[in-house]
This record gives sequence, C-alpha cells and structure tokens, in this order.
Amino acid sequence: MKKTLLAFAALAAFAACGQPQQQTPEAPAVQLYALDCGRINVSDAGMFSDDGSLNGQSRDLVDPCFLIRHPDGDLLWDAGLPDGVADAPNATVVEGPFTLRVPTRLADQLTQLQLTPADIEFISFSHSHFDHVGNAGLFTTATWLVDADERAWMFRDEARAAEEFALIAPLENAPTRQLEGDGDTDVFGDGSVTIVQTPGHTPGHNVLLVRLPNAGPVLLTGDMWHMSESRERRLVPAFNVDRGQTLASMDKVEALAAETGARVVRQHVAEDFEALPVFPAALN
Repeated sequence: MKKTLLAFAALAAFAACGQPQQQTPEAPAVQLYALDCGRINVSDAGMFSDDGSLNGQSRDLVDPCFLIRHPDGDLLWDAGLPDGVADAPNATVVEGPFTLRVPTRLADQLTQLQLTPADIEFISFSHSHFDHVGNAGLFTTATWLVDADERAWMFRDEARAAEEFALIAPLENAPTRQLEGDGDTDVFGDGSVTIVQTPGHTPGHNVLLVRLPNAGPVLLTGDMWHMSESRERRLVPAFNVDRGQTLASMDKVEALAAETGARVVRQHVAEDFEALPVFPAALN
C-alpha cells in the first residue's frame, strides 16, 4: 500500500483502555465474536480471478476480525485494516482500485468487552496481506502463532522494501510460536480451536476451525474465497503465489467442512459476516 497507510500503521501503536472481562460460570467455554474491522470497495475485481471472469466488475467486501474467547486465553484471528483509517476524512482512504473504510476501530470494539489489546494472549493471521494485519502493531505483547513459511515470506528482503512492511514490522520481535511442518495446530490442546494449513494464496495461508459448544464447528477461511461466487466456481486470484496449492487447499477445506459439518465463513463475503451475531453478541 502507499504512504497513507504508513501513517495509520504508526497510529496503531496506541491501545484503548479498559479492564479484562471476567468469564462468568454460566458462560459457554468457547465464544466467537465477529468484529467489523473495515470495508473495502474494489473498483475492478479482475485480480481476484485469473480466468478474467471478474474483469471490470466492482465488488464490496467486508473485512472482519474474530475474537475467540477460551478459558485458557483470548485469541484474535486477523487484525483488519489499520484503525488509523478511521481518522481520515469520512473514515475513508482510496488506494488504487481499493476504497478502504473503517467505521469503528478495532480497539474501541475490544473496549466494549472491557478488553485492551494488551489483554489478548494470542494472535494469529490467516495470512499477511495488509487487510488482515492492519492492526498487528497493537498486539505485540500477545503470543503470535504463525506458520514458519509465512513468517519467512513476511520478512524476506523484498517484503522489507515494501511500504506496507511498516504494518508488520512490530511483530518481528514479538513473542512468537512458529508452526512447523504441514500438520494442523491445536491451539489450546483440547480440540476447540485448530489452525489448519492451507497454502497457495500465500506460502503459509491458514484457516481456523473453531468448535463451539452450542453452535458447533465454524470454519473461518481467510482468503480462500474472496467473492460470493468464488467458492462454487473455484476462482483463483491472479496474485496467489501457487495455483496448484490453492486448488489443493480448497479441496482440503471442503473435505474438512464435509467431515465436521462446519459452518463455512467466507471472511470477505458480506452475507456470511452479517449472518453471524452482531457484535458485541457472541456465537457460542
């Protein structure tokens, strides 16, 4: 992204104030909150399909973050657009084909749960694109769970030279647990929250399987599918790092959804986001 986003990256160093909410005995063991971390209008969505079928078409995308509350700690999955976008006129920034909007800051939404960024014990990203790591700098005290291949790609020389590197630079010395190999990661050791490796969009793209006590399994699929039609048509973005891996990962996620009966959340698709409880209500 351009220099405008760098200013917002600096603003993301400030956290909101508040005290952590104490879980009541009546609360479900695991809860999933869907936070609105921005909106993106794409004037030409052609980049999201390498077959040319979306060329010249405009699309509106949502950009959520997800907070998973577990008795052993809170996990933030994806960090949205930088909160600093909210300071721009009309809380809107135009960057090339993208019109970025942040109506409500992530930090302010956490305050509604009496949390600050410093209260979050774990953070993980489906991948490292700007719209998923925009507020990464707020969470440098959390333990960062990251695929080893993704971390290497994030901090390669070419990435360091890009202007948007400022968004992820604060993570380099943050507490980190690298996820090695090709297996899945059981975050809390009880099967409730699992990071599933699905490379192709980026070298270490992941999806998250959350098993909720009442709602059942939910799959948060990152950028596996950007548009409402992408899943059915198996559309592969032109900028994915590996087409073959992408298609194999699609198959893996479909098989996992069928095996578990999971609700599949296409993270950028408005109808999937809007079908979840409106924050600060939780899915449990």
